[in-house]
Amino acid sequence: MWDFGQCDAKRCTGRKLSRFGFLKELRVNHGFGGIVLSPVGTDCVSREDYSLIQRKGLAVVDCSWARLGDVPFVKLRCTAPRLLPWLVAANPVNYGRPCELSCVEALSAALFICGEEETANLLLGKFKWGHAFLSLNRELLKAYSNCENSAEIISFQNAWLAQERQVPKVPTEVEGGERSARSDDEGSYDSDDGLPPLEKNMNHLDLEDSDEESE
Repeated sequence: MWDFGQCDAKRCTGRKLSRFGFLKELRVNHGFGGIVLSPVGTDCVSREDYSLIQRKGLAVVDCSWARLGDVPFVKLRCTAPRLLPWLVAANPVNYGRPCELSCVEALSAALFICGEEETANLLLGKFKWGHAFLSLNRELLKAYSNCENSAEIISFQNAWLAQERQVPKVPTEVEGGERSARSDDEGSYDSDDGLPPLEKNMNHLDLEDSDEESE
């Protein structure tokens, strides 16, 4: 995971997975030869990528959706950047919003699509709201996992969206109450659970040093 320190470290799902030992943090200048979930990808992750994930691994770019312009994507040395197809977030920050997934949701979705449903459930199980992500997206995830490649996934996604079917979202009349209730949980849904203390984010420090030098 490349972590650019744009979100609250105590609520960051990627950093919690790191402290559990499920992933490791990468420096900006570290290359990665596996599949990378990134907004700059051109193809969707698909079963076609599974062999590369098995050999080289799966990574994610952890950044704020509101600050994508601040992320030095050109400096990330990855050969296989991938997008995720249309899915709905279930994390307490972006609940009900399409495509604005947290790190654990993104990683779990990619694993599910590639046939690693058990591993996807294992990651989501570390968060008390994790099951909601699968509940909201199970039909789509199953369909995506049956597609052989990126082109098939995009074709299915576009056809599904064109049908104007009802999509999982928070009803307007209760959205305020729902968000408020989830906000109350935000301090605890990513609790430490006896995990090691947070370490300094070296990517964030590197970027700050770079800014100071440029000034």
